[in-house]
Amino acid sequence: MRNKELLKMAALAVVFTTGFASCSSDDDADTKTVTGTQAALDQACKDWKTARANWENTEAFLFGAADVYSIDPHTDTWPVAANDLADVLRDEKAMSNLDNFIKTANSGILGYHGLEYVLFRQGQPRQISQITNLEYNYICAVAKDLYNATATLEAAWDSRESNSDRHQIAINYVATHNALNDDGDAEGALGSFQNFGKAFKTPGTGDWVTALDATLEIISGCRDIIGEVGDSKIGLPYTGEDATYIESPYAYNSITDFYDNIVSCKNALFGKMDATSPTQQSLIYFCQNSGNATLAGQANTVVAKLDVALAKIKAMKHPFALYFSDSSCKVAIDALGELDDALADLSETLSGYAGNNTVEAQCQIINENYVDNVVLATYRTLADNAQKLYQSIVNIKK
Repeated sequence: MRNKELLKMAALAVVFTTGFASCSSDDDADTKTVTGTQAALDQACKDWKTARANWENTEAFLFGAADVYSIDPHTDTWPVAANDLADVLRDEKAMSNLDNFIKTANSGILGYHGLEYVLFRQGQPRQISQITNLEYNYICAVAKDLYNATATLEAAWDSRESNSDRHQIAINYVATHNALNDDGDAEGALGSFQNFGKAFKTPGTGDWVTALDATLEIISGCRDIIGEVGDSKIGLPYTGEDATYIESPYAYNSITDFYDNIVSCKNALFGKMDATSPTQQSLIYFCQNSGNATLAGQANTVVAKLDVALAKIKAMKHPFALYFSDSSCKVAIDALGELDDALADLSETLSGYAGNNTVEAQCQIINENYVDNVVLATYRTLADNAQKLYQSIVNIKK
């Protein structure tokens, strides 16, 4: 969920002022600063960027656990609700029991961007002398919750349930966190834990009736994030429709976020995390080598459009928070639109093979590889680095 209605005026004031006042700078707040080193804070910022890249690499598959368990909105809502966060840092009841408070708090003060708001200023790590004890306590709790969320994603897509520790974290996460509504507020309990990796691999046992249905979901997941990057993440600020709708503005990480989102599509379609070319068990490889000229041509077009979209995003004027109206943004938007069109054509052609046993068998291979070597591999790396981020944040204070 990207809640652009969350305190727009507060977000606008925060993003486009040079002061970037501390959340806890009000007269009635505790402004004692932590005892720590700048090196430790710098390391936490570095680890934030690593974990952030891992998260953005998952956005081509936000269906399943990320959606059903409200993990996407819980960990990745922006703009930051800065005024709400300031209130929390003065709320004795919330601050005295942060681990429980964060499980049901409004998503606009949590996750990657809640951490980013405290850790960064104008693309650089904050000075350690600016971090208050209240902020430190808060980001420790948020980072711990973020790790638990990512561990839940890993466990929910691990068809073999091979990591018992993270599986237990997932059971606890689902039992203690709430579903979120469109405003980012808690709205009822989550359902019971379920294994989406098993369901994706086993047609008819979950949300995917056939293997082809699941394979088409791979394309749909890619198209969802391509549309979001082009139309919303870049498009809303660029057109002036919403100048506050800027992702990762404090770390100046927006363009990296956009690029990593499209890398997630490349990995999904090429069948491997950090893929440079389609693997033999991937969707694109199958289409290129299916013996069907239409499928092969459409797959080749997708590959070409992927490369162009990545190049055009990389060429955008940096930082996006300051140059969101630059003409390079429109070039990237257009390239993303062409990539989406190419994937729509490929999906339409594949949909025509419903009921074809040969295609079903091949889709089964594609899906099993996708779960293990794309989704699970990415979530496992994400959880590992979110755990490192949590420890780095704890280490900020001596």
